[in-house]
Amino acid sequence: MWAGGRLRWHHPLRVGEEVERESRLVSITEKQGRTGPLAFVLVRHEFRNAAGLALTEEHDIVYRGDPQPGDPAPPPKEALAGAWSRETLPNETLLFRYSALTFNGHRIHYDYRYATEVEGYAGLVFHGPLAATLLIDLVRRERPSATITAFDFRSVRPVCVTGAAWTACGEPSDDGKTVRLWGRDAAGFLTTDGVATLA
Repeated sequence: MWAGGRLRWHHPLRVGEEVERESRLVSITEKQGRTGPLAFVLVRHEFRNAAGLALTEEHDIVYRGDPQPGDPAPPPKEALAGAWSRETLPNETLLFRYSALTFNGHRIHYDYRYATEVEGYAGLVFHGPLAATLLIDLVRRERPSATITAFDFRSVRPVCVTGAAWTACGEPSDDGKTVRLWGRDAAGFLTTDGVATLA
């Protein structure tokens, strides 16, 4: 599972320029969770162009065993509406296209039977990075002239395709330097939590 990530923009990447990506496995940490053993993996990607390091991206990935009947679910946290909001209707086509765009072959995003019968989800699973993309897009729509220099986010609760909307929410700080961003499912529960830093 995608548990979260961090992005740091050092200078712009331009469409059409040559970019080199170096990826490293930074750490693997084993822990015991409510439902058994977990492995937390930190992967760092560094993107360089002719001017040097342009973007640093870190992924927090969690590996777990197959769910068992009766495994406890974490209690959901309520999420309020923000000053900014934009609804998206997660559907099979959106998930398939995002999987193709990001070269993500994980079957929980496009194989309903696998997602429900093997992984134990209620339906196809909305990508954590797609939620992060939509949160960043909310900032772009609300503050089109702002430059985002950093974005930290974490997945809190899975979102499954059930025919219900998912909402990207945002609340800018009083000084306008940061924006708290979060995802809210149709039941009003927090699914993604993050902060964008603006230049």
